[in-house]
Amino acid sequence: MAVVAPLLALLWGLPGLCRWLAQPYYPLSALLAAAFLLVRKVPPLCRGLPSQREDGNPCDFDWREVEILMFLSAIVMMKNRRSMFLMTCKPPLYMGPEYIKYFSDKTIDEELEKDKRVTWIVEFFANWSSECQSFAPIFADLSLKYNCSGLQFGKVDVGRYTDVSTRYKVSTSPLTKQLPTLILFQGGTEIMRRPQIDKKGRAVSWTFSEENVIREFNLNELYQKAKKQQKPREEGPEEPPAVPAAVPQESKKDK
Repeated sequence: MAVVAPLLALLWGLPGLCRWLAQPYYPLSALLAAAFLLVRKVPPLCRGLPSQREDGNPCDFDWREVEILMFLSAIVMMKNRRSMFLMTCKPPLYMGPEYIKYFSDKTIDEELEKDKRVTWIVEFFANWSSECQSFAPIFADLSLKYNCSGLQFGKVDVGRYTDVSTRYKVSTSPLTKQLPTLILFQGGTEIMRRPQIDKKGRAVSWTFSEENVIREFNLNELYQKAKKQQKPREEGPEEPPAVPAAVPQESKKDK
């Protein structure tokens, strides 16, 4: 039974594993993670490499390479705590359908304050952040479900527009836990954000799932309110009732 259960679990997850491996950047990540070890340790490949070892063996690590590998491994593990591989390629950017407006440092303030009736949910992201890349399809799907004239979705790249990150107090440090950050704006004013920031300026841990965003930001309620506000604007003001034309009366001369 101890052997059968893992085999059944492997067979059950095999289709998902095949779909996962079909994405080229995962096999490429595994190849890059093992490339240096293969070149340095496999005899046909390592014979011509220079070596600083006392015994002159080119197919083994010297003390400097060991220190460098340990240092790089620690840095990469800190940056990729949720990754399966020690070294990974950056996943491709999301290119699917979405109803999202992208802001720049010059347009974000103007757009948020243009129409006070519009509620905005804005994602502050950076392309180099793996968490932002993982959240991109979720945010796009939410925009497809909830976008309307009174509830709109936006994004701004704080990795590119650093002054925006300063104005809206979103840290872009390599070790930050504030990316991505979602902020709800109503009337151009910030109402709430996730993740929250504690008194010490640290981000409170929060999971960026579709269910959490819908619940925390009350998207269903915001959407219903936005749709109700949209109907009067679409119908327009009521036209005044038409005044019937006066019927000309016959004069005494006509009689």
